[in-house]
Amino acid sequence: MRKSWHRGDAKMQRQSAIHFERVSWDDLRLFASAAGHQSFRQAAFALKTASSTVTRRIERLETELGVRLFDRVPEGVVLTADGRQVLAAVQEMTRASLGVRAALDRDTASRGLIRCAVTEGIGTFWLLPKLGEYHARSPYTIVDLRCAMDSADLLRLEADVSIQLVQPTNPDLLVRRLGYLHIYPFAARSYIEKHGAPGNPLELFQHRIVDQTSPQFADGVLQGYLGAVDLEGVVSVRTNASTAHFYAVELGIGIGGLPTYAIPLGADVIPLDIGLHHRVDVWLAYHPEVRRVQRVVDFIDWLIEQFDPIRFPWFREEFIHPNAFDGFGPDERDLRFDGVDRLVADLRVNEPRQTRSGGQGAHEAQNGNRAETKST
Repeated sequence: MRKSWHRGDAKMQRQSAIHFERVSWDDLRLFASAAGHQSFRQAAFALKTASSTVTRRIERLETELGVRLFDRVPEGVVLTADGRQVLAAVQEMTRASLGVRAALDRDTASRGLIRCAVTEGIGTFWLLPKLGEYHARSPYTIVDLRCAMDSADLLRLEADVSIQLVQPTNPDLLVRRLGYLHIYPFAARSYIEKHGAPGNPLELFQHRIVDQTSPQFADGVLQGYLGAVDLEGVVSVRTNASTAHFYAVELGIGIGGLPTYAIPLGADVIPLDIGLHHRVDVWLAYHPEVRRVQRVVDFIDWLIEQFDPIRFPWFREEFIHPNAFDGFGPDERDLRFDGVDRLVADLRVNEPRQTRSGGQGAHEAQNGNRAETKST
């Protein structure tokens, strides 16, 4: 049984309903986020603020309500009985808010808005070029595409849907695996002409590397593959932006890991077969109540189509060498497994046997990308 201890609440006095008008709706949503994460620190990270700010606003909310909302435990915080009642009320308020939206946004033939939070690279390179296709289907919908490496807080309704590389853990969200990114080392033709190409992972130490550090990217992946403490001696550029990272590799500034769909996108880069490969899961998450809005449901269906592993095999669970996609555009509608698999069979004859892969969901069931489940 977890031990808990109370924060000082000697001066708390339960308030009458007349004082509830002072309560901030934003503080209530922050409270819901902290309850979902069961941690002020994790809530602060999700909300892009300081832990001290979350603590201060929770304490202010407790004072305004006159009840203690959380008890501290070694793992974080847990709701009190009063906290559980307040959380249920906040969730009902959220459902009511989305119910109003559903009532006002019934007609998809009138102007409406979709807010989609997505990681920068996928949003810029993959989804943005396809929005023309979406608008042909839904000409009256405005898509607010929020490309950033920070995850949106869906419980606070910062976005309708989120595409991210870290699996959401909040049990109040619906989560679905969209597919997989296969990260492979690439270099520009101009770089290879000037510096040559490494023949194995250790030879990377004789080259220049373009590195990306940002939220949702696991730290130290390349160092782990190379068995190195750090890469400071070989990193030529470090950036927090996927677009800058992609462009730096394409310009020949250094070698970098790119998604294998760089080839069908038309990037002038060459895959380096040195036995390195990293797999990352791509997740779709949204608040269950947004399914009451038909415009959002239609957009979610469209998003799932954009990661169809038959139409776009670079999102399949199994790795396919990027050379198999040479000559295919990102919108090849007639692309099917049979043609790709013949190419893959030819390429695997010469593919390095030491290719390594990893990812957050490598151990999960193969049909996991088809399942829509509550986050756990």
